[in-house]
Amino acid sequence: MLPLNATIVRINEESPSVRTFFFDLQFETMTPGQFVMVWVRGVDEVPMGLSSKNSITVQKVGEATSKLFELKEGDSFGLRGPFGKGFSLHSEGEKTLVIAGGVGAAPLAPCAEAARISGSEVHTVLGARSAGDLIFQERFANAGEIYISTDDGSKGTKGFVTDVLSGLDLSAYDRIAVCGPEIMMASVFRLLEDRKVLERSEFSLHRYFKCGIGVCGACCIDRSGLRVCKDGPVFSGVQLLDSELGKYTRDASGRRVKI
Repeated sequence: MLPLNATIVRINEESPSVRTFFFDLQFETMTPGQFVMVWVRGVDEVPMGLSSKNSITVQKVGEATSKLFELKEGDSFGLRGPFGKGFSLHSEGEKTLVIAGGVGAAPLAPCAEAARISGSEVHTVLGARSAGDLIFQERFANAGEIYISTDDGSKGTKGFVTDVLSGLDLSAYDRIAVCGPEIMMASVFRLLEDRKVLERSEFSLHRYFKCGIGVCGACCIDRSGLRVCKDGPVFSGVQLLDSELGKYTRDASGRRVKI
């Protein structure tokens, strides 16, 4: 699939290191949790989760994202997608818990909104390093009840999302959706496993992609061999039992990189 040209129509600064780029394409059939391959011309092609039908939310962390941050309204980049398996569709009358950390809030904001539209009761636990790093608070609050945690205590509970989760009755939720830094997700995974609600959960993984369509196998995870780009990036908690989650990822050469 050749990239489509996407022209930037608006840029929102969500935090000092995170921006949302709105473009002139609409992915009407996207499922929350799916991603696109973003071609930053002259630099690289990288995967980005969709934060809406016409936006990606980007954290400045490397060469490609730094180049994106140089772009202005009217500039463009290439897009392929949307690809992958997103979060499961929610049903009326269900109770949904969304657990978001940092820029992991990007694919979860449309998930929370879709759940609310479907008639699900939505609660969100939103975590970040500080108040200034929290993103999409208003979107989550509009979808339902929101609990906030910050590492430094500048807003909400001082600590991590797991500190908030420890005070919730997790058995009351029908679905649990998780995305954030992998260390955070691994801690949430263990907590959900201890509370015996892991089978209700789904996690969105971040891995190095080359093709984005399941051909090259660069993003296969141990021990199942499932491809993050094709079989994921969203996996059920049960699928991730005895996996590499929270232990290591792989670089472009396939070498293990400890988390």
